Amino acid sequence: RGVDIVFHSAAKVGAGGRYADFYATNVTGTGNVVSACQESGVASLVFTSTPSVISGLADLEGVDESVAYPTRYDGHYGRTKAEAERLVLSSASEENRTIALRPPLIWGPRDTSLLPRIIERGRSGALRRIKGPPKCQDITYIDDAVQAHLLAGDLLLAGGDEARRINGRPYFVSSGEPVEVWEFVNRLLMAAGVPPIQRSVSLRTALAVGWVFEKAHALSGGEGDPRMSRWIVRQLTNSRWFDISAARRDLGYEPRVSLEEGMIRLRAWLEEDLGRPRA
Repeated sequence: RGVDIVFHSAAKVGAGGRYADFYATNVTGTGNVVSACQESGVASLVFTSTPSVISGLADLEGVDESVAYPTRYDGHYGRTKAEAERLVLSSASEENRTIALRPPLIWGPRDTSLLPRIIERGRSGALRRIKGPPKCQDITYIDDAVQAHLLAGDLLLAGGDEARRINGRPYFVSSGEPVEVWEFVNRLLMAAGVPPIQRSVSLRTALAVGWVFEKAHALSGGEGDPRMSRWIVRQLTNSRWFDISAARRDLGYEPRVSLEEGMIRLRAWLEEDLGRPRA
């Protein structure tokens, strides 16, 4: 109550686990947020979505927001986030304006999810490159992700024709410069002073190992993610990059932090955070 705008970025993200847990947070939780906004008269809702809402088993190269939701997902995360996104966008009205932003692979300083896992597994020698043709993916530096959310929020709050143009719509936002997957992973490792990945496995082996880890994790009743899963394998071996021209046109979004600048900032934060220079 008494709030003009809500940014809903909470979600259960993961490579495995029970569907019911993903549904409870991503779908039921989002439904609670939408209902609370409507009941409390919140005029604007910015929802942090993900490209995983349209990611099935095929490559996505240069696609825009016209691509339909797939009929099959390779994990509970994408499936439940898609349902949540549809819920948010379908609730849009003149009184309760909504928008969904789809930033892929958010990275940068203070990351508590992706980067710590990569560093830990890189130091232990557990990382393996998966053989196959080079694949490119979009990434989003954290400052650019924040910028996109603030731009969207300002437009919704302003009302008028600009708000109507974006109301009830999804938008891809990213760096606008797809990167080769394994090159990006190795640069993250380098920023942390960890040697690059030296060993590799075939796609078939990686999928088999992922299946074994999934089953073992489920049988043990383990919390969190399995150490490897088929979802992770596909994330690393599929192309996923997007056309962000709609965000540029409608939101005034323009990525400001290049890969090079982002790596400089990340390295500086790691040196400060851990108190020692990187090799």
